[in-house]
Amino acid sequence: MTILPTRSDRTAGELDDAEIVERSWGDPDAFAIIFDRYADTVHRFLARRVGTQLADDLTGQTMLVAFDQRRRFDLTQRNALPWLYGIASNLLGRHRRAEIRQYRALARIGPDQTAEGHENLVSDRVSAAAQPLGKALARLSAAERDIVLLIAWEHLSYEEVAQALDIPLGTVRSRLHRARTKLRQLLPTEENHNG
Repeated sequence: MTILPTRSDRTAGELDDAEIVERSWGDPDAFAIIFDRYADTVHRFLARRVGTQLADDLTGQTMLVAFDQRRRFDLTQRNALPWLYGIASNLLGRHRRAEIRQYRALARIGPDQTAEGHENLVSDRVSAAAQPLGKALARLSAAERDIVLLIAWEHLSYEEVAQALDIPLGTVRSRLHRARTKLRQLLPTEENHNG
């Protein structure tokens, strides 16, 4: 007869996020597992949006808010990452002006004229391509930009974005459609670029 491990017998690595969050209600130290699993991912997401320095602060704030609100986590959701992205996106809302300045700075970046070699050539091409993208992202509404970046950078599904931003799935789809339409209008086409 094989004896299956009970929930309390399983190691933290075998527990899903909902089980860990629930465990943290009685054992707050258990929440460190959520931090260990996702802090780097949340930091990367934030750093791409507002730079490393602000991302350091916002990642800490995100994890603190998540810890403080852990009893509000929907235990039917087995993955905490969309929830954490939602908290991070809400915190970013307080830093929108800085984010738009970041995109405008990205749009102003020009290729380094003193650069030599293949590595620098690649960097120049990326910088040149980033200029129109930065301008276009800055022109999207904050809500549209959140959805585009969660899907494009973090590869979240529409359902996960809806969960992260606490909006209906249909709203995700309509905002993404609007954002894509705007981006197509704002970004240069290959024909215009080569012609």
